[in-house]
Amino acid sequence: MKATVCGEQNWYVHIAMPILGMYFPMGHRLQARGIASIRHPWHLKKPRIRNDPGGNCVPDFEAVANMEVCSEPAWTHSRRASKTGTRFAREFFLIFTCLLVSACAGPGYYLQAASGQWQLMHARQDINELIENVETDPALVTRLQTAIDILGFAEKELGLPAGDSYQSYVETGRTAVTWNVVTTPEFSLAARKWCFPVAGCVPYRGYFEKEKAQRFASKQRAKSLDVSVSPAIAYSTLGWFEDPLLDTILQGDSIRLAATLFHELAHRKLYVSGDASFNEAYAGFVELKGVKAWLQSVNDREKEQAWLLQRAARADFHQLLTGTRKELSALYQQKLSETDMRRSKTEIFDKLRLHYAEMKRLKWKNHDYFSAWIAGDINNAQLALFQSYEGGICAFTALYAEAGNDITQFHRLAQERSGMTRNERQSWLAQNCPDVASDVNL
Repeated sequence: MKATVCGEQNWYVHIAMPILGMYFPMGHRLQARGIASIRHPWHLKKPRIRNDPGGNCVPDFEAVANMEVCSEPAWTHSRRASKTGTRFAREFFLIFTCLLVSACAGPGYYLQAASGQWQLMHARQDINELIENVETDPALVTRLQTAIDILGFAEKELGLPAGDSYQSYVETGRTAVTWNVVTTPEFSLAARKWCFPVAGCVPYRGYFEKEKAQRFASKQRAKSLDVSVSPAIAYSTLGWFEDPLLDTILQGDSIRLAATLFHELAHRKLYVSGDASFNEAYAGFVELKGVKAWLQSVNDREKEQAWLLQRAARADFHQLLTGTRKELSALYQQKLSETDMRRSKTEIFDKLRLHYAEMKRLKWKNHDYFSAWIAGDINNAQLALFQSYEGGICAFTALYAEAGNDITQFHRLAQERSGMTRNERQSWLAQNCPDVASDVNL
């Protein structure tokens, strides 16, 4: 299967989502503990597993009528380990086969995706057992208990479906769980898209290994494309698997933990295949609403005020980037030589950095909220990625008001909006707010 790029559109993605093709919508659930009963939307036949001449367990994609297992020597020297290996093989190749359904990426890409998900599945530790174990680091116990409290709040107060997710813990020992690659043409803000099963066509590719993401990014840069590689601390499989709580999520403070869990659970609640803008706007609003309500519930005024200031700064930053995007869009419509176009593009980015420095000094009391972003390689791909995460908040803020500030009614109305055509959704998302910074007053 040849890897192909599936066209271009003005699609975006936020930095905190993963993004491997099948890691989206709800509906059918794959039990990670046992593969005996499997339901999925394509009604795929089970992949056949066979031994190759060297005794290795491999998938037989030419014969998929039955699920066969490896003979004992292919996995282990003990009968008990053989059973474990057989189960692992089934799980791994089921993931791989499901991912392989897409026609827009090669088997090598899906192999790393399946491998990464499989490793997480089998590194899980039961959270309750960890909490009860006297040898568990007390700091970790505190963080796990906080996560449990936040999940309970999400279900009770926000109507979000935690289900069986986040009942286990995985220590990755890393700062991110995936790295997402976004590419755009040199003189366009339209992110290139890749198509995946269930998720549809999305403007990114996600990798479990940073080196592989960087390697793919380098190949795209060699084609004179603008490229960004961003870390993600979490992702949701939206009911396909029992998502674990990752150490990458626990590395920040409790506000970041709550924001991440609310955001990812919102994707489990509602997801429109192939519409990153709608999905991110919805999850972003639920995250904002959830964090504010949670901070009020724990009566931590100091943290709440700090968070509100950060949100106001984020709104300022988004307004700055929106202006930059408009300048770039106008530039790319002009009929200039590549040399002149490139020079003008550089000037716009230089002006962005200058305005950011002024904003930091005059409005944020020299607090450098977005230092890493502004110090990096600013390009079209970076702007496209940020836009998806921030766009559409105004539309969902208005929808929440229409729902009478009732979260259950809000979710119902959001579900109705998800049924609109793609063009109708994009037009609805584009509505303006009276106040750009209104998200801090949710």
